[in-house]
Amino acid sequence: MPDILPPDCVGLVTAKTSKFDKTPLSLDCGRSLSSYELVYETYGTLNKDHSNAILICHALSSDHHAAGYYSMQDKKPGWWESCIGPGKPIDTNRFFVVCPNNLGGCKGSTGPNSTNPDTNKPYGPDFPIITVRDWVKSQARLADMLGISQWLAVIGGSLGGMQALQWAIDYPKHLRNCVIIAAAPKLTAQNIAFNEVARQAILTDPDFHDGHYYQYNTVPKQGLMLARMLGHITYLSEASMRDKFGRELREGKLNFGFDVEFQVESYLRYQGRSFVDRFDANTYLLMTKALDYFDPAKEHDNSLSKALTNVMAKFLVISFTSDWRFSSARSREMVKALLDNKKDVSYTEVTSHDGHDAFLMPIPHFIQVFKAYMQNTE
Repeated sequence: MPDILPPDCVGLVTAKTSKFDKTPLSLDCGRSLSSYELVYETYGTLNKDHSNAILICHALSSDHHAAGYYSMQDKKPGWWESCIGPGKPIDTNRFFVVCPNNLGGCKGSTGPNSTNPDTNKPYGPDFPIITVRDWVKSQARLADMLGISQWLAVIGGSLGGMQALQWAIDYPKHLRNCVIIAAAPKLTAQNIAFNEVARQAILTDPDFHDGHYYQYNTVPKQGLMLARMLGHITYLSEASMRDKFGRELREGKLNFGFDVEFQVESYLRYQGRSFVDRFDANTYLLMTKALDYFDPAKEHDNSLSKALTNVMAKFLVISFTSDWRFSSARSREMVKALLDNKKDVSYTEVTSHDGHDAFLMPIPHFIQVFKAYMQNTE
């Protein structure tokens, strides 16, 4: 944490909580939540006619803390500090920014580790399966509570980009711009396979207890750690891993054993262990299922063009050359479907060696394109 906050930082922030208990939230799985809470953060100032509001949708393991610091003792700022703040692409001198923690999350919004009012115990595996459409519906209710009838923009990277696309489909009159970064219109079979291996690592952990591990005062650490290690490999590119680690040995020599020898092994184990301390296993299962289920074209004869017929927003779609998990080809599918409908869409492919995680990095070309588009939003 710097001794003095930089001028392009939103500063010290505080999370807010809104409770929704007047109308049950009907879910795609056929169940409903009679009441729920959403935790969120806001940055900037809402103008008089409420026309400068931007919604940030987070990715799988992120949350509502997108920018700024909670205290001067924090070691790291929010996860999208590179893009949110005064003078940055999402300029808080101009925009009012809202970032909620998704329903089913583990950072304050109602999820598996929340108390089930029917049992007075944690929901655990009894928390309903959530879809991207369900998240969008809950976010729309948050917008109503905040008095925002139309977003200037809905923005997201990865799973957040899927939410932005769903917003444009389900609430076409409620957003003027849609920014989709490092995302896809649906997962490939390979991506679903990665998610299934991650889930099996968690589900087969002896400490998982069929999802009721809270009652046993334990956590499926090994399973969640393995799931994160696998996921992290897919977020990086081969080039970025080679540049960071190569084949460097931790002790400079082979030990002819199965403990950590290569630097990349040490890095992945660190990432896995630190993830266990800050994320919930049941939430990880839910988030990966939401990814797997996302497929807006399915209800339109598997035609993405048909699914996007009624969208009204202007679009910015950004992909990264080294992102093999959500490749540029998948972004171009969305661009083509929008052009099929003669929609207003801008597309950029950014050269990067950072893999899928590139959307979190302050890559000059990415920041330049993103900022130029946002400066021209109206």
